Amino acid sequence: MPSFDITSETDMVALKNAIDVAGRHIGNRYDFKGTSAKVELNEKDKLITLWGDSDFQLSQIKDILFPELEKKERESTKRLEAGDVQTVSGNKSKQVLTIKVGIEAELAKKLVRIIKDSKLKVQASIQGEAVRVTGAKRDLLQETIALVKKSVTDFPLQYGNFRD
Repeated sequence: MPSFDITSETDMVALKNAIDVAGRHIGNRYDFKGTSAKVELNEKDKLITLWGDSDFQLSQIKDILFPELEKKERESTKRLEAGDVQTVSGNKSKQVLTIKVGIEAELAKKLVRIIKDSKLKVQASIQGEAVRVTGAKRDLLQETIALVKKSVTDFPLQYGNFRD
């Protein structure tokens, strides 16, 4: 029986590349000269840390970073969860962006519910951080992909591991 998996993985190479490009832009901007403005990536913990002199500067850094992320990987900014802006060492500001990887249990349940409510003759099951969809025909699986793409627009999903 044909099947495929719905997953949400981030391309860490593209992410690192985008952060490097944004860091170069920040270093070259005249209004950031002599400030503490920078972007750091912690690949192990999947965190992006923004450093700046004020909240306004942090928003300017985001305005540089987010388009670079979108160029490298479409909808990648939707997987970022922004933390609170923290004040460190007097007048400096810091914000941590968490990179969400995998499909959380709540979203997986929502996907399974959407697929079951559609009355398509396919089965959806949660497999860890992925949702596996199995059906009798390829066409049904393609309809399911179209349905999920239309229904879930607030989180980036990939459709892969197709087996016949």
